[in-house]
Amino acid sequence: MAVIARMLVRRLLILIPLLLGVILFVFIVMRFSENKPEYAYFQGANPTPEQIHQFQLENGLLDPLPIRYLRFVGDLAQGDMGTSVLTKAPVLDSVLTALPLTLQLTFLGLLIGVVTALVFGVTAALFRDRWPDQLIRVLSLTGVAAPSFWLALLMIQYLAVDAGLFPTGGYINPADSFSGWLRSLTLPALALSLPVAAQLTRIVRTSMVEELDRDYVRTAIGSGLPPVVVVGRNVLRNALINPLTVLGLRVGYLLGGAVVIETIFSLPGMGKLMIDGVTNGDPAVVQGVVLTIATGFVVVNLIVDILYLLVNPRLRSAG
Repeated sequence: MAVIARMLVRRLLILIPLLLGVILFVFIVMRFSENKPEYAYFQGANPTPEQIHQFQLENGLLDPLPIRYLRFVGDLAQGDMGTSVLTKAPVLDSVLTALPLTLQLTFLGLLIGVVTALVFGVTAALFRDRWPDQLIRVLSLTGVAAPSFWLALLMIQYLAVDAGLFPTGGYINPADSFSGWLRSLTLPALALSLPVAAQLTRIVRTSMVEELDRDYVRTAIGSGLPPVVVVGRNVLRNALINPLTVLGLRVGYLLGGAVVIETIFSLPGMGKLMIDGVTNGDPAVVQGVVLTIATGFVVVNLIVDILYLLVNPRLRSAG
């Protein structure tokens, strides 16, 4: 346990400079963006150069970049992500309002993707080189090649417009109607998760095949243990170590892809918030959304690293 504790502390210490690097990257990118807060503030008006200069002076926009970065980090440490120059509302409030929907969509997409990958990946490995394996291979390659936004448009056309099984867009709060909430997020979650499920299926299948070929599997089955017990208790657990490392990157894809999917299905999540910020030229809102998604990606990968330590005894021994 002491080895695991040391490795966890080391991962947590790495998280601090990593987050500072993410903040620095987002800060620099937004400073070189065409969307300037002074132009968004005077949108629709004809400000004089003196008015623009006064706005820049009052908001510290003329300070050197290092000073502005340190001030930005200090504000973030206090929970201040800035203020929208259009609505005058704190960006943090807007993010906290939109984030739950994005997390719901990401979690639902992750659940569908992982369950689908496990079912199809294990089936393909157990029926290696037979027709179920060949069929799953074709389906997974098709899923990898199909982008989420294209799948979303197809689902809207055939499952929502033609069949009328699901709504074409919009969001229903689960507190109002759980069935309505599930119907409103089913198509977005499917469009978001299918490419991820296809990629994970190939990885699960490969890991399972490698594990099934190991000597301990043949020895266990030869000693009389039922194959179902060997596969379920030993093979599957060992085979999931490699897919687990990839899962962190796929969760980041889900978080980023949710922005596009939310826009297509008119969901009031982080995607709509960022698109509105870009359209209205509100850099503080865009910065807050990008920073939240990037931080979520870093934290999720840290969690996956911790899970990897817990399920991989060889790595703990090496540590």
